[in-house]
Amino acid sequence: MLLRTKSGRLVELPTDEETVEINAGIAADPDTFEWTDKDFKRAVPFSALSKDLQAVLRGRGKQKTPTKVSTTVRFDTDVLSAFKASGNGWQTRMNEALKDWLREHAV
Repeated sequence: MLLRTKSGRLVELPTDEETVEINAGIAADPDTFEWTDKDFKRAVPFSALSKDLQAVLRGRGKQKTPTKVSTTVRFDTDVLSAFKASGNGWQTRMNEALKDWLREHAV
């Protein structure tokens, strides 16, 4: 079934069979549970949390003195795959490899 949103986009809703599969997957996942009335009563808005806890939940935040710049670069598939295959931190390792190249080659 297709549903048109207020913005005009079409969204395909799951079939009854897909809904059953989705709910079975949720029920089988030990890390998910449905909130009870008690859970909802204990819930507080994010803004009501202490500033320290908000900072922890938000993550690192913006750098005070930015040292890096976001950009878009195209790499060969094999190069990118090799760095990604090395696990978390692959972007830092790629940055270090480029710095090594700059040290060895005058620009």
